[in-house]
Amino acid sequence: MRTSVPGRFDPRRLPAVALVTYGAALLAWVAVVSRWLPMPGSAPGLRMSDPGAPEAMALSNGLVGIGLYLAMWGVMMVAMMYPSSVPLFRMYYKTLDGTTSAGKGARVAAFMATYALVWTATGVVPLLVNHVLPIAAVAGENRSLLFGVTLALLAVYQLSPYKRRCLNYCRTPLGFLMEYHEPGVRGAARTSLRFAVFCVGCCWALFAVMVVVGSMNLLWMAVLTVVLSLERVVGWGDRLATGVGVAAGVGSGAFLLLAVL
Repeated sequence: MRTSVPGRFDPRRLPAVALVTYGAALLAWVAVVSRWLPMPGSAPGLRMSDPGAPEAMALSNGLVGIGLYLAMWGVMMVAMMYPSSVPLFRMYYKTLDGTTSAGKGARVAAFMATYALVWTATGVVPLLVNHVLPIAAVAGENRSLLFGVTLALLAVYQLSPYKRRCLNYCRTPLGFLMEYHEPGVRGAARTSLRFAVFCVGCCWALFAVMVVVGSMNLLWMAVLTVVLSLERVVGWGDRLATGVGVAAGVGSGAFLLLAVL
């Protein structure tokens, strides 16, 4: 007879968490691809997939545009971040052994919802950046320079010790959960908040690239989802992160060269 080993989750015991997570991510992808989400506005000469277009449209339509943008951004974050978060959510569920089914459900729901809310809140950053430096206008004047600088930022961060630290937490969340686990529904939310901050630290530079190439560019959304997911869940994810940093550095050099020629 096979027995459960402490610290190792048994996939046969936790199907609901994975199903709910993948289901939410799939629904979010369908909403994005099918254009179910209300757009934050419109701007002459811009498509939603253009660099800086959604941010410019949101800011030009006041609080309503900003609210719609953040809702759209939140759905995009669920689509992109939830698939690679299944091991995290399942592992958190495992730490709740001995809790009633209702208690587990409430805590897992709070954990997952807080994680999504933190990522939704990050949508404020591209709006602030676009308010100071209109991405669409810069891309129209010198796209090569914009891409080159953004890729240089990605390269530096991907190869930094802080990226490595955040990625280690995301790749092996059990130690984090054991160290920072708090009881109750509020405790679940606080634990999730702490972990989400590290996840943002792990992935923010990749999302900076997404904003620059176009927040609603579905091809880049898919590519970045694959990259950040592989970084977090496969055994060679740390090497992939390094490879992405090196590739970004090479790409940055090429774009900056084009910008000065």
